[in-house]
Amino acid sequence: MREAKLWTAHPEDMAHCHLCCHFCRIPAGQRGQCGVRVNQAGKLYTEAYDQVAAANIDPVEKKPLYHFLPGTQTFSFGTMGCNLGCSFCQNYTLSQPPREGRPVAGHPATPGGLVKSALDSGCSSISYTYSEPTIFFELMYDTAGLAQDQGLKNIMVSNGFMSPQCLDELAPLIDAANIDLKADTEAFYADVCQAKLAPVKKNLRRMRELGWWLEVTTLIIPGLNDSAAELTAMAKFLADELGPETPWHLSRFHPDYKLQDRPPTPVATLQMAQNIGRQAGLKFVYVGNVPGGEHNATACPKCGRTVIERTGFAVRRMDVDHGLCPACREPIPGRF
Repeated sequence: MREAKLWTAHPEDMAHCHLCCHFCRIPAGQRGQCGVRVNQAGKLYTEAYDQVAAANIDPVEKKPLYHFLPGTQTFSFGTMGCNLGCSFCQNYTLSQPPREGRPVAGHPATPGGLVKSALDSGCSSISYTYSEPTIFFELMYDTAGLAQDQGLKNIMVSNGFMSPQCLDELAPLIDAANIDLKADTEAFYADVCQAKLAPVKKNLRRMRELGWWLEVTTLIIPGLNDSAAELTAMAKFLADELGPETPWHLSRFHPDYKLQDRPPTPVATLQMAQNIGRQAGLKFVYVGNVPGGEHNATACPKCGRTVIERTGFAVRRMDVDHGLCPACREPIPGRF
């Protein structure tokens, strides 16, 4: 356990957490909504700093990031805990136990050890992922600084609900992010995720201003966020406010955790969403969790030539010439 960052002390041993947009006011002996930050005698501590619950070597495409160092491996890790309570969470065994009052479990780890593991495994980057990296901010911050010094890139896979202060601290350290835009209504965020939409959109705009390479993922859930009107609103936000070069990953829902009463997303719905994204002006709209590679190939937005061919998370062919289409010399946005 380590003293947390981004909090202020208040009278009567109250701790005001500034890590995410819940801005929890935590009485002595209590925890924030994430379940991993605890007030002990008026000081806020994190129980996630040295408890890594999952670590793997992944293709960067699995994050998913399709335009950032494609074809490379990324050292991925996460701790238990999350600041959201999504009823459909597919990593709920990691994210939700601390929110339900259960212990924060994991294996001992240090920032230096994590960076060494990434280097020893030949990875090009470190990804802070699996649960919500905002809640293990202190471990991410220290690791990212060491990683940067060693020439590794830093990737954040997040729900985007961090505080402005947290984002400012991470600004010089993070190179790329994939952020969930879960829906386009405050009702969905409140009822399904126990959070708010507006801070996520604000943070997405800020990440674009910071120059991070940014990709966005939406899990499409039948009957909850799959209407043509809502998908159009999300696509227009991405194209108009983040830029038409922003890749949008549309992911297929499968029943999980507390949301077992919905069927898997029909492929036709995913195809409709892909068409809506393209009609809104987005140049790169991908469909995930469905068989076949035609939905996740990268095509030149000008001449249509396939410049990156994928099967699942594996890059089978990459034909990008210094960031340009080899046929028509159109720039292919990304970090290659």
